[in-house]
Amino acid sequence: MDLTETEIPEAPASTGHPKQLYMLFFAEMWERFSFYGMKALLLAYMVTQLKFDEPKGYAILGSYAALVYTMPLFGGVMADRFLGYRKAVMFGGILMSIGHLVLAVPADWSFFFGMAFIICGNGFFKPNISSLVGTLYADNDPRKDSGFSIFYMGINIGAALGGLLCGYVGQQINWHYGFGLAGIFMILGLVVFAIGKSSLKAGLPPNPAILKKPFFAGIPTEIFIYGATLLVIPAIVALFHRYEVMDYIMFGLGAISLGYILYIAFQLDAEPRNKLFAALIMIIFSTLFWAFYEQNAGSLNLFAMRNVDMHVGGIELPALSVNNFLPPAWVIALSFPFAWLWPALNRKGLEPSTPLKFGLSFVLLGIGFSVFYGACLLGADTGLISLPAFILGYFFIISGELCISPIGLSMVTKLSPAKIVAMMMGIWFFASAIGEFLAGKIGSLMSVPREVVDNPVLSLPYYADIISKIGIYSIGIGILLVVLVPLIRRLMGNVR
Repeated sequence: MDLTETEIPEAPASTGHPKQLYMLFFAEMWERFSFYGMKALLLAYMVTQLKFDEPKGYAILGSYAALVYTMPLFGGVMADRFLGYRKAVMFGGILMSIGHLVLAVPADWSFFFGMAFIICGNGFFKPNISSLVGTLYADNDPRKDSGFSIFYMGINIGAALGGLLCGYVGQQINWHYGFGLAGIFMILGLVVFAIGKSSLKAGLPPNPAILKKPFFAGIPTEIFIYGATLLVIPAIVALFHRYEVMDYIMFGLGAISLGYILYIAFQLDAEPRNKLFAALIMIIFSTLFWAFYEQNAGSLNLFAMRNVDMHVGGIELPALSVNNFLPPAWVIALSFPFAWLWPALNRKGLEPSTPLKFGLSFVLLGIGFSVFYGACLLGADTGLISLPAFILGYFFIISGELCISPIGLSMVTKLSPAKIVAMMMGIWFFASAIGEFLAGKIGSLMSVPREVVDNPVLSLPYYADIISKIGIYSIGIGILLVVLVPLIRRLMGNVR
């Protein structure tokens, strides 16, 4: 019996949320503290400490981020077919804890190995804890988008604290202490989930007997999955040393994934097939959103260090902490208004459809980058933009994020056939992977030559030109999506 299909609660919608949502909220919050706290340090660490050229740093960051969001595709499939959500989350959390602690070791080998453990762990943890949130609600429960928005706020509380504290400890005290701090909170998140997982009604293995059945050389299937995952780690380390081949890997996997989903779609009846097509269209567009948005973890980190005036009342704020605190801090500030907004508009029959929310996300993102560009024009003489303009730009960018990221998680659980929800969640994160990979390529266009990195007047134009283009293209894509809304709505059928 597949518990992920049969034990979804069918209680009538109410204004409250299942208590399990808050357990998952806290588990994900501490896991995201560790993940984003570590990510805040990566590019700056490579450029300033490992002395990588900026294009190489962007390429490795893009490869890392792409692999982080590619592995959920495989972790989702393993959960759907064998492990169930709970076992997958526990295994992934253990691997991520090991990875963060390895990064804290001040040795040449630890950097790539630590990232490889985190990549594999995230593949099992990330899609399946999100899928567990989906199991708390019936398919057409109007609380679902609101519940994902609350869950998404938990992600960003962790990200805000992680970016602030790990960014400060890493930049101001010791880079490896910053990585180690991330590891401590990863373990805390894992403990929260281990204590609370028994309260969940779903997420058990679809067929426990298969896990015990020998798969190869007498090794039980469950143990084989864990062992095979560990064997992937040295392969990922080797890939970091040959990051040029990532072009073939990412776009090849993209083509294979698209082909496989289309193959599945054509095995379905017309209604679920059309819903899957609608999900696929929105997932493809999300790739471009993340390619623009994820400049935050790359080019905007260095932009903040070099070209944002961080002085407030005679005190210079640490740029890495500020840049990595602002996005999740805005999410925290805006999550409750957005979580209230959608149900309130729904009651009045005015809630935007899911594809319209996607279109709005691009428009708002484009406005945010346009604010950055306007500040660059105003600060051309000094090479510095004001901190208030930097904060305002992020307000619009994060408003755009809240129209796509939690809504996208909810969309996947609503439009996907029940038996492939976790796999489709993996596809959703794989779209983010391609976006992250493209973000590295866009960021490399903003690489600043070493001879001018300390001169803000000369470094500013390298950022301003690409920032302006991101703003223009993002608004254009948003308008295109709005035009396509009627088509996508027809494919979605009775799902909003």
